Amino acid sequence: MLFKKSNRLESLIGANSEMNGDMTVQGTLRIDGKFKGNINADWVVLGESGSITGDIQARCAVIGGTAKGNIRADELIEIKHTGQLSGDIYTKKLSVAEGGIFEGHSHIQKDETKVVDFPQKESRLL
Repeated sequence: MLFKKSNRLESLIGANSEMNGDMTVQGTLRIDGKFKGNINADWVVLGESGSITGDIQARCAVIGGTAKGNIRADELIEIKHTGQLSGDIYTKKLSVAEGGIFEGHSHIQKDETKVVDFPQKESRLL
């Protein structure tokens, strides 16, 4: 996973779990079960056996299972080869692995980093 500063997992919805409702997590949320509702977290990781029905707001999202809903990620959305996403995405960077499925509209935001131009030195002929 790109840009991740910590390998800590703060919250987990296991493979045999189902959860309904909205969730806000500071840190990383991993879902291997079924979740219905909206999610707001720093990182959202959807495992291969997981599914989400609802919108996601995160810094980064990694989709390895099935997601139905819109995703807004400040930095990155990554769809793994096993991932399926139906919905619109809003992000700066999008990665879709071969075999990954994306159905929806993508809105890629321009990175507003500043470019600094250095003055050119004049060359002198001797």
